[in-house]
Amino acid sequence: MSSRALKTTLHRTLQTFQQPHLHHALAPLTFLRHSSHSPLAPSTTTRKKITLPTLLAMHRRHDPITMLTAHDFPSAHLADVAGMDMILVGDSLAMVALGMDDTSEVRLDEMILHCRSVARGAKASFLVGDLPMGSYEVSPEQALESSIRVVKEGRVHAVKLEGGAEMAGQIRKITTAGVAVLAHIGLTPQRQNALGGFRVQGKSTTGALKVLRDAIAVQEAGAFGVVLEAIPADVATLVTKKLRIPTIGIGAGNGCSGQVLVQMDMVGNFPPGRFLPKFVKKYGHVWGEAARAVEAYRVEVKDRSYPAPEHTYPMAKEEFLEFERLVEATLPAEGGKL
Repeated sequence: MSSRALKTTLHRTLQTFQQPHLHHALAPLTFLRHSSHSPLAPSTTTRKKITLPTLLAMHRRHDPITMLTAHDFPSAHLADVAGMDMILVGDSLAMVALGMDDTSEVRLDEMILHCRSVARGAKASFLVGDLPMGSYEVSPEQALESSIRVVKEGRVHAVKLEGGAEMAGQIRKITTAGVAVLAHIGLTPQRQNALGGFRVQGKSTTGALKVLRDAIAVQEAGAFGVVLEAIPADVATLVTKKLRIPTIGIGAGNGCSGQVLVQMDMVGNFPPGRFLPKFVKKYGHVWGEAARAVEAYRVEVKDRSYPAPEHTYPMAKEEFLEFERLVEATLPAEGGKL
């Protein structure tokens, strides 16, 4: 068969599979194998959807609220299936997902993109999206505009913003418009430069009173809950007792209404030598297992033990022999063109 004839045969074969009357017959095959990369399995959770009334009912009966960060579809899927009550799309994704130095660098559009990814992966958990630095401090109107975007475009159920009494106006504006707000006081990472670094807050009587005043201010402004970060446990416990709304602790002891951690920290998905705050408990060693797997893959590719026969697709011997004959007859020289 000449090169021109082989080209003609291939062209006619392609035209045959493109005929409209074959679309219906081939549809199941297209559906079953539309890509070499299959999506993650759908969520297997059978839990009822967690709503704001659910969380407030948990608080009333002193049922601890579990919260974990997520920054993309897989991490949200994991947190949701594992039974987290709340998932926070925290601006910590700046460091754990985007390679930035701190949270002040991440932009609103980037937060919204990650919120949308998390919303696709979590079907039962209550979702909260962080308002990044620069998206709410200027005015209550700016805060409301940013919050609407995060909820509308990011598909989360509430927003979180940092600050106490000085942010009461923003919280009131947002909640009056019907958007739920989770406040964040104590150590506020977006303001770490003004605070002189990541320092524990409320260690003095004056500091503890400020934490309490901030907590009451955000409660009265309409926040449904408040994150207490890096606060002495005794202070956080007393503040929790004085509020009507739940507190979510991170480095604030177990007297809070619930707890939150950064998922990458608690599962151990980071290289050796990385600094961890005192309050983080490492529940796994994901980095070590992933590194072991990737190294094993590299070795097997190098020594050609992967892919093994069980990882390849077979072809009938007679079909291959005919293919080989046609190729050798048409392209006798190595590197020839069809």
